[in-house]
Amino acid sequence: MQITFIGGGNMAGALIGGLLAKGVPADAIQVVEVLHETRSRLAETFGIGCFERAGDATSLGDLVVLAVKPQQMRAVARDLGRHVGSALVLSIAAGIRLADLERWLGGSPVLARCMPNTPALIGVGATAAYAQPRANASQRAAIQSVLEAVGAMVWVEEEALLDPVTALSGSGPAYFFYFIEALEQAGREMGLPAETARVLAVATARGAGELAARSSEAPTVLRERVTSKGGTTERALASMSAAGVKDAIVRAVHAANSRAHELGDEFGRD
Repeated sequence: MQITFIGGGNMAGALIGGLLAKGVPADAIQVVEVLHETRSRLAETFGIGCFERAGDATSLGDLVVLAVKPQQMRAVARDLGRHVGSALVLSIAAGIRLADLERWLGGSPVLARCMPNTPALIGVGATAAYAQPRANASQRAAIQSVLEAVGAMVWVEEEALLDPVTALSGSGPAYFFYFIEALEQAGREMGLPAETARVLAVATARGAGELAARSSEAPTVLRERVTSKGGTTERALASMSAAGVKDAIVRAVHAANSRAHELGDEFGRD
């Protein structure tokens, strides 16, 4: 499979690095990137072909990954349409709906879109994807092989579900960073050195996530096992419950979902 990335930013670089680590040969990957410095860096780092314009490449291959910013997508897609041919097109741009993308491309390639998150940069991302119903099994498998190169990947069967995916896992890393910030602050306020508070907070978050990932038990059960009656954890959780922390988190994710839908409307306007 020949893969062309349109845009060579951080997420494209993560996917390229993941694919190469999985054994995809460098000559099966190419990038179209307008910035000379970025092209040079990608060519030097990965040994792949890099072009300034889509028309400079002999062919865009079997899979075209659109990795440009959402606000750039309309102009990029309109310019790209005549070069795509029969390639499968995968967008990783947040908020860009396939109906709008298809209109801008001015043709009828098979389209898919996905929502990755920033831990993909270190190979532990979480990505959900949606493909048009006319995508066949081999095309879906091609998309899955690319996305699984940087972490966990799941399919959703309705495009509209990518808005809650954006709210949950796309924005989700920021929620955990926010919680880590709070743990660090509490540690400092109780007298721990700043670096000690940071190491403990980050290691605790990492360990809890890994334990949840490896366990077959629900997070509720794991939480209850840490919560001894009359103990410190019970006191802390009671304080959080009284402050409405869980409800606030749920409301926040709903707010992010609403904004994701709004962005789709905004980006889709001609």
